[in-house]
Amino acid sequence: MSKVQTLEIGADDGDQRFDRWFRRMFPQVTQGQLQKLLRTGQVRVDGKRVEASTRVEPGQVVRIPPLPDAPAEPLPKRVSKEDEYLIADLRKAILYKDDSVIAINKPAGLAVQGGSGTDQHIDGVLDAFAEGGERPKLVHRLDKDTSGVLLLARTTAAARKLATTFRTRAARKYYWAITVGVPDPVQGRIDLALAKQGGPRGERVAVDDDEGLHAITLYQVIETAHRRAAWVAMWPQTGRTHQLRVHMAHLGWPVLGDGKYAGQEAFIEGAELPRQLHLHARRLIIPHPKGRGKIDVTAPLSPHMKKTWDYFGFDRNNDGNPFDVIES
Repeated sequence: MSKVQTLEIGADDGDQRFDRWFRRMFPQVTQGQLQKLLRTGQVRVDGKRVEASTRVEPGQVVRIPPLPDAPAEPLPKRVSKEDEYLIADLRKAILYKDDSVIAINKPAGLAVQGGSGTDQHIDGVLDAFAEGGERPKLVHRLDKDTSGVLLLARTTAAARKLATTFRTRAARKYYWAITVGVPDPVQGRIDLALAKQGGPRGERVAVDDDEGLHAITLYQVIETAHRRAAWVAMWPQTGRTHQLRVHMAHLGWPVLGDGKYAGQEAFIEGAELPRQLHLHARRLIIPHPKGRGKIDVTAPLSPHMKKTWDYFGFDRNNDGNPFDVIES
C-alpha cells in the first residue's frame, strides 16, 4: 500500500473527467474502487469532495489516499504473424509523424476498431507504435472499406485537443470518390438529416427529416466519364456515420461499389472494375495540437482506386483543391 500523497494537475491534463485522469495515473485502481474512494471522501480536489465526472483544471491539488500496489507487470502479449505483417504495412503507410501525432494512409478493407467478426484492426496493434511513450490513440474514424488519411494522437493531451477540434469546422476533411452517374448540378450543397437504424446487415443510416441529425456535404465534380461515372470531391461539414455514402446514394449518384446503400445500382454493368467501395479520405487539414500551425496531409489513392482512375482516364495526379472558391 502507498502512503497519503498529493498531486497537482499538470498543464496538459486540464479539461478532462477526474476519473479518466485518476485511472491514467493509477491504472491498478479499478473504476469500482475509485468510486468507493470518492463516495467516502478519501480522494479530494483542493480539499473538496468530487465526483467521477468532475472536470479537472491545471493547478488543482489532488489528495490521494493509500492505494493498493500495482500488480506485477504482465508478460508481453504475443504478436501473431498476421499482426506482424500488419504492423510492417502500417509503418510503410505513415504519411506524417511528429511528437504529437501520426498520420497513416489506412488501407481499404482494414477496420479501425474491433467489432463482431473483426479479428484484425488498427487499434489492436497500436502498442507497436508506442516507441517508449504512450500508446497512440484514435481521435477519429474511417469506415472499414474507406481508405485514406487516419490521424492518431501520440499523447493524451494531443488526443483531447484533437478530439475537440474534430468536432468543429477547424478540421477540414476532403474525400475523393467515383460515383455511378454524374451529379447534377456538378457543384452543390447537400443538406439532409441522417439517423442511425438497425438491421440484419449491421448498422445502417438513412435520411430522416424528423428524427435525424443535421448533416451537410459540399461536393464538386472534377472529371466525368461520359454519363457513366464521375470523379467527385466531397467536403463534409458535419461528421455523421456514413454521411457521404448515404447523401450520394439518396440523390441517385451512389459511390461506386457501395452495395450496402445502393445494391446493384452501385455497380456499372459491363465495366471491368474492382467491386470495392471507391471512397478515399484524400486530405486532412487540422490545427496542430501544440499550436504549431497546421497539419496538412494528403494520401495517395489505394491500389483498387488507381485502377479505376486509369480505367476512366482520370488524372489522379491532380492535387488542386476544388473548394478554394468556396473557402475564399
